[in-house]
Amino acid sequence: MKIITIQNDTQPEFDRKLIASLPSSGPRYTSYPTADRFHNGFTEADYIHALKLRRMGALNKPLSLYVHIPFCNTICYYCGCNKIITKDKLRADAYIEYLDKEMALLAPHLNSIHQLAQIHFGGGTPTFLNDNQIERVFALIRQHFQLIPNGEYSIEIDPRKVSRETVLHLGKLGFNRMSVGIQDFDPKVQKAVNRIQTVEETREVIDAAREAGFKSVSVDLIYGLPHQSLESIKPTIETVLSLDPDRLALYHYAHLPHIFKPQRRIDTATVPDSEEKLDILQYAVQTLTERGYVFIGMDHFAKPDDELALALKEGWLQRNFQGYSTYADCDLISIGVSSIGKIGTTYVQNERDIDAYYAAIDAGHLPIMRGYQLNRDDLLRRNIIQDLMCRFSLDFQVYESVFGIPFTRYFETELADLQKLAELGLLHLTSKRLRVTPKGRFLIRNIAMVFDYHLRHKETTAQYSKTV
Repeated sequence: MKIITIQNDTQPEFDRKLIASLPSSGPRYTSYPTADRFHNGFTEADYIHALKLRRMGALNKPLSLYVHIPFCNTICYYCGCNKIITKDKLRADAYIEYLDKEMALLAPHLNSIHQLAQIHFGGGTPTFLNDNQIERVFALIRQHFQLIPNGEYSIEIDPRKVSRETVLHLGKLGFNRMSVGIQDFDPKVQKAVNRIQTVEETREVIDAAREAGFKSVSVDLIYGLPHQSLESIKPTIETVLSLDPDRLALYHYAHLPHIFKPQRRIDTATVPDSEEKLDILQYAVQTLTERGYVFIGMDHFAKPDDELALALKEGWLQRNFQGYSTYADCDLISIGVSSIGKIGTTYVQNERDIDAYYAAIDAGHLPIMRGYQLNRDDLLRRNIIQDLMCRFSLDFQVYESVFGIPFTRYFETELADLQKLAELGLLHLTSKRLRVTPKGRFLIRNIAMVFDYHLRHKETTAQYSKTV
């Protein structure tokens, strides 16, 4: 697919009235189709077939690896991740044995030692593992894969449980990017969500990452948490800016207690209303852009010289299960309970229940729970949504050339809907191209949803987060 270089010099325009007029929930499009469309009719045999096609050279793309570590010492009430709350490190020892067994089951289908463009340790809390346990997992990775000098090797960090020495150890192992959970520094908010975290321990971890030579440090904040307000968030934003992160994500809290049981402990009477949340978001966006951060997309910001900002400017930004990325579209091997991978035109997800995950491996099977095989229409729409989310524009002739379709006829219904969004000022639309406006960039998910065939034609029980 041809990559279109676009100009991203214009800062996003926060049109509060427009945002408020379009209340909507929708996918974050870390994949298309989205994970709620995966089904259990996709089996281990389908996954092995996809790996065989890759091994034979079909759509042979760079390779990434995702490792899911499900354990957490304590529970954060807002969290919707697949996790296991425990303080027993022996459970991690057993889990690592199964990661080893899963890789042994995968190895015959990989056929050789592959270079890894990316590694991501997610969770749960990856640093629930002690130094020796993390080293064991990394040794396992090196048995089957080769790390490259310019690869992206990232890990999610909980500063409450990590020492400077551990961060230095992570750097020696090969990690060079770090995502640091913060959410909010206000003590009242922290108490309400059961995540007590000091500025000092957070700063120690970030300083250690720089000492260890990490190329990028990203921090995560959440707005919409209990007891947050415009005034309460200002000190947190200032403190975060003093930490000087390379990247920053500002997520909207999705309160879904019927799905995520820990959220039932949150007092909804203390959660800010829609107006207050927009106040917080508007202030954060204005402050971050005034301080020099580039708005990447959705809820992500980066320094102008960060690789993410450069990728946006040059038009080669990508999006995958871990969010925005600087690498070209990669195949993704995923290991661990509930992990999601992508090989060619397939998605695959492991068992979400750890006992089911262990049982499948003990029986000598890859622990596949469900997946999805994309058809030609899915591939077309996946490319379109990727372009919208990452380049904020579409050149219809590119799709006509690559997919052999008459774009305006194929997407006649979608273009009618897009015209309505154009009239609201979210985008410019001609017979040959689409360009998202600065005010439309905050609502890019709403625009991308227009091209989501499954959302338009097929029901789902999934509940999506707010688009803004």
